[in-house]
Amino acid sequence: MKCNAWTLGLLSAGLVSLPAVTHAEEKPSSVLTALSATTLSGYVDTSAQWNLGTGNANVPGYAWNTPSKADGFNLNVIELNLEKPVDAADQWGAGYKVSLLAGPDASLFNTKSPVASANADFAVKQAYVALHAPVGNGLDFKIGVWDTLIGYEVFESINNPNVTRSYGYTMEPTTHTGVQATYQVCDVLSASAAIADTYGPTINGRAFLGPASTAAGVQGPKAESYKTYMASMTFTAPTNWGAVSGSTLTACIINGFNAFAGPNGSDETSFYVGATLSTPVTGLKVGASYDYAALTTQPLPGSSTETSAYANATGVYLSYQATEKLSLYGRAEYASSTFAGTFGARKVVEGTATLQYDLWKNVMSRVEFRWDHAADDSNAYGGTVFGTGTKSNAYMLMASVAYKF
Repeated sequence: MKCNAWTLGLLSAGLVSLPAVTHAEEKPSSVLTALSATTLSGYVDTSAQWNLGTGNANVPGYAWNTPSKADGFNLNVIELNLEKPVDAADQWGAGYKVSLLAGPDASLFNTKSPVASANADFAVKQAYVALHAPVGNGLDFKIGVWDTLIGYEVFESINNPNVTRSYGYTMEPTTHTGVQATYQVCDVLSASAAIADTYGPTINGRAFLGPASTAAGVQGPKAESYKTYMASMTFTAPTNWGAVSGSTLTACIINGFNAFAGPNGSDETSFYVGATLSTPVTGLKVGASYDYAALTTQPLPGSSTETSAYANATGVYLSYQATEKLSLYGRAEYASSTFAGTFGARKVVEGTATLQYDLWKNVMSRVEFRWDHAADDSNAYGGTVFGTGTKSNAYMLMASVAYKF
C-alpha cells in the first residue's frame, strides 16, 4: 500500500485509521482530493534597524515605518498563503486563495471588519474565490478580498527591490473587498477592472458608514449604492523587441470613498503610471513610477463645508544583478502633499540603496541605507519634521533577513 505525505501526516496524528486509508485508496474522498491541490507558501520577515542620531518621536511617514522599529531588532510580519490555483486546462475552472498576516505590520494593515473594536497583530490580507470563464482568450475573476491593482511596489517586502516602502506606495490603497475581472487581450496586453465596497482597506466596509469613528451610528454622506471603481492596463514588450523585450508599462485609476482620509472620510481619485525597462546591459533594469491622489474631504454631519487636497510622488528605480547571488538596488523619490502630516513633511526627498546577497537557500538577506529629507519648513504649516520635530534629515541603516517557503 502506498500513502502520500498528507495521508502519512494524518495517520501519525491519529486523525485517520489504517482501514480508513485502505478504503480511501479505492475511491479518494473529495476532501482529500481538494486538499491535494492546495499549496502552502509564505515568509517570515525580520530586521535590525538603526536610526542614526537621537530622537525618534517623529519618523519619516512612509508605510510600515513606526518609532517602535527604531534602534533595535524587529519581527515585522509573518505571511501564510493557502492557494488552489485555477486549473488552466479547465474551461470553467475554480480555485481560491487565503493570505493571513501576523505580527506588528499586520496591525497596521487595517483590514479589520467594521464590527471590530480594535486592531491586533493579525489581519486577513486576501481571501477570494478565483473563477475562470471561457470568454474569448479567457476571463478570470476574483471575488472577495484581494490586493489592489495599483502601484509599483507591493506589501511583501521580499517582492520589492528595496526593503522599505516608497512614498508612492504609502499613498496607495492596499486591498479591497469586491469583484475583480482580468482579461488577456493578446500576448502583450492585459486589462483588469474591478468594483469594490470602498477605497479600502476595511473588509466589508461601506461608504455610507464614513470613517471608523462613526461606526457607532452616525451615517456618512454617501448613498448606499456608492462604490469604488478601478481599472488598469499593462503592456509587455514582445520577445522580438530585442534588448527591451519583457519591459512593462502599466496605468491604473481608482475612484472611491476613503474612510481614513480627513475627519469624515474623503472622495479619492488615484492615478498611477509605472514602467520597468530592460536594458542592453546584462543584469541592469531601470524603472519609474508616478502616483497622484486627489481628495475631497466630506462635510461633517450638519455641515456643508468641503475641502480638497492632493498628494503626488515620483520615483526612479535601478536594479543590477551583479552575480548569481549578488544584487544591487537603488531608488530616488520626490513626494509632496497639501498636508504636512501625510509624509512627515509637505515635501520630501528620499534615496535608498540596497545590497542583497543570497547566501542561504530560500533566505533573502539584505543591507539597506535610507536617507529622507524634509524639503520645506513643515513646522510653518502646522506639521512636524523628523526626530524631535526639528531635524530636516533622517538616516536609517537596516539589515533584513527573510525566509521564504
